[in-house]
Amino acid sequence: MILQEEMTILSNVAIAPRVFRMVLKGEMVLDMRTPDQFLHIRAPSPDKVLRRPISICEYNRADKTCVIIYRVEGSGLAFVSQMTAGQKLDVMGPLGNGFDLAQPFPNKKALIIGGGIGTPPLLQLARDLAAMSVEVTVLLGFAQKSAVILESDFAATAVDLKIVTDDGSYGRKGNVGMLMDELCDLVKFDAIYACGAIGMLKAVESRTLKHPNAYISMEARMACGMGACYACVVHVADDETAQKSLKVCDDGPIFKVGEVVI
Repeated sequence: MILQEEMTILSNVAIAPRVFRMVLKGEMVLDMRTPDQFLHIRAPSPDKVLRRPISICEYNRADKTCVIIYRVEGSGLAFVSQMTAGQKLDVMGPLGNGFDLAQPFPNKKALIIGGGIGTPPLLQLARDLAAMSVEVTVLLGFAQKSAVILESDFAATAVDLKIVTDDGSYGRKGNVGMLMDELCDLVKFDAIYACGAIGMLKAVESRTLKHPNAYISMEARMACGMGACYACVVHVADDETAQKSLKVCDDGPIFKVGEVVI
C-alpha cells in the first residue's frame, strides 16, 4: 500500500562529506517488508515541487522507525539536510518492488555489491539474508576514504567484507569489478545483488549475464514515483523496436541482469 505521511524526524546527522543519515518514525514503517524499496520525500521549501526518491536503508517495524541515507546534490536535499529532530517530513511510500527473497537458496550463499551512495539500500538486504541463515559476501567500492560509509554495519552481518577505493586511500585500490574477478566462480552464490552508479552496474552485468539470479537496483530521476508520469523509463533489453520500456519507480527499481538497458 502506498501511503503519505508526515513522518517525525528523530535524528539527521552527517556521516560523510555531503552524506546524511536520517532516522524517521511513523506508521508507514509497518508497510516496509521488502529491502530496497524507496521513499519519495518532499523538500521543506515551497519552490521545490517535485519529490526526491531516497532508498530505505533499514527499518524496524517494532518501533516504527526507518533510516534513509542521502547525499546532498542540489538545493532540495540541502534543505532536507538542515532539518532537525522533532520536525516533520512529508513522505510517500514505501515505493518500488524491492528485492524478492522468496527464491530458494540451496547453497546458502549470496553476493552483495555496492558502490558509493548505492550501498545504503543493501544493508537491510544483507540483514534479511543473514536472518535466513544465508552467508553474505559483500563487496563495496568508494571514491576515497572520506566517502566510506556503513563499514561496521556490513561487517556485523557479512561473512566476508571487502572494500576498495578508486584512489587507494582506504582498503585496496581498485573497483568492485576487480573484486568480482578474484572470486572466480560466481555460480557458487545463489543470488547476486548490486546497487550503485551506472558504470559499476555495467561492470556487474558484464560478469553476471549468465547467472540465473543476478539483480541490479537502478536509479533514475522521478516525478510522481508511482508510474503515472513515465519520467523514469528504461528501455527493455533485446527489443529490436527500441519501443518497449519499463518504469524504474513502478516496475523497478530492481531488475534482473539483462532485463533492461543500463
